[in-house]
Amino acid sequence: MTKDLTTGNPMPLILKFMLPLFGGNIFQQLYNLVDTVIVGQYLGINALASVGACSAIMFLVIGFCGGICAGFSIPVAQRFGAKDETALRKFTANGWYLGILFAAVLTLLTVLFCRPILIAMKTPPELLDDSFHYLVIIFWGIPFTILYNYTAGIIRAIGDSKTPFLFLVLSTVLNIFLDLFCILRLNMGVSGAALATIISQAVSGLLCYLYMTHSFPILKYRKGETAPDAACLHTLLIMGVPMGLQYSITAIGSIMLQSAVNLLGTVYVASYDTALKIKSLCVGTCDALGNTMAVYCGQNLGAGKKDRIHAGIRDAMRIGAVGSVFFIFFLWNFTDQISLLFMDASNTEVIANIRLFMRITSCFYPLLYLLNIFRFSVQGMGESRIAMFAGVIEMVARTVSGLFLIPAAGYIMVCYTDQLAWLWATLFLVVVYRSILKKAL
Repeated sequence: MTKDLTTGNPMPLILKFMLPLFGGNIFQQLYNLVDTVIVGQYLGINALASVGACSAIMFLVIGFCGGICAGFSIPVAQRFGAKDETALRKFTANGWYLGILFAAVLTLLTVLFCRPILIAMKTPPELLDDSFHYLVIIFWGIPFTILYNYTAGIIRAIGDSKTPFLFLVLSTVLNIFLDLFCILRLNMGVSGAALATIISQAVSGLLCYLYMTHSFPILKYRKGETAPDAACLHTLLIMGVPMGLQYSITAIGSIMLQSAVNLLGTVYVASYDTALKIKSLCVGTCDALGNTMAVYCGQNLGAGKKDRIHAGIRDAMRIGAVGSVFFIFFLWNFTDQISLLFMDASNTEVIANIRLFMRITSCFYPLLYLLNIFRFSVQGMGESRIAMFAGVIEMVARTVSGLFLIPAAGYIMVCYTDQLAWLWATLFLVVVYRSILKKAL
């Protein structure tokens, strides 16, 4: 069922749309979380560190895929808000052409250069082979990643955030069984965890595609609407590529950070990667709220309703404040128990490092909520390049930390690096937000 976000009280609309997205983010994070738990418990700390050592480069590529697909869905949301169904269908058709092109090129390049990239990141020699085997399988699954993200993005753009969540639940349960089967029964090691992930991603993508093509009359193409259109392709690239680059640029900073952590040794690699998994799971509301605001602002921009955009952002900030308080309390009190999902209690140094990271990071969650609200709202208003520049600011902050601060201060600086990046990017977006809103309308 489609959902119009251009009428009604913003707060309940945002919450109702956000909750399935939050659930979807949680289950999407469970793809990696389940891999980490099973790898850590059954294959040991070195295998766990091997998966962690390639997480930044995986985020760079997979984040780019998710970013371009999110960008391709923004014109769809805008045309849905404007009630221009013909243009909406033209954008979805041309988005498929670009999605197929990006899937082919990215898969070829990443598979060819996977090992050289890991070597350039100073991956510890004892982790290199397992990291390569895990990552190269993930990269072969890029077409399925784009399939899911694009179909889910279109479905959300026309107001249905519930259905992609339900398919993710199904595929995550499948991922758990495949992880156990590939690792414990087939003895495939970390390669089995990667294979389970891409098979599950393929299932969720195919289900979204079948549902989308059979359930929404608004997406049924008329004669001439599927032809390549230069104007549509240009708009999609203008929206999608900066959003993809935003994720990748941010990930470049994360790669610099990961490289610095790799030099600290296997214990710190395992600590940092596990902490990132816990953090990613807990900040699902930040991502869900951000994605909600992209659709909300896109639809209201198409409808020409400036006041609703501003009111929605204020309500989103109230939601973020409540979420911050909850997760600060949760992580200060239960991080040790969560860490034991990934390893046994004998890894006391790793557990202590995770606890330190999560307590410091959680105190800055209000800042992260603000960053996501303004970043995605700006994207929904069609200013993907401005959001990309905020990603550049984050990259610079992480790069400086990775090159200079972490070698000097050690692991404690790892715990503060993301927060410094969030601070500078948020300040930039808050300053430019009003001028963007004025320009957009």
